[in-house]
Amino acid sequence: MSAFSENLKTCRKRLHESQEVVAVHCGMSSMSYRRYESGEREPPLRKLCILADYYGVTLDQLAGRDPLPFGEDE
Repeated sequence: MSAFSENLKTCRKRLHESQEVVAVHCGMSSMSYRRYESGEREPPLRKLCILADYYGVTLDQLAGRDPLPFGEDE
């Protein structure tokens, strides 16, 4: 699994949200979100920006270039 996929999952779990809830809030299908989180697909830049804003992180943090501002335990 890629750093991006792992970070999506970490961010989602930190908010205690389901994949379906995140997908609705971010304007995408739950299947698309599941594929992003599983590493099957990568979202277009527009969706990456929406996801980063939703989770309150930068694109670099979401992509794994910079560490997330919180730990996996949070």
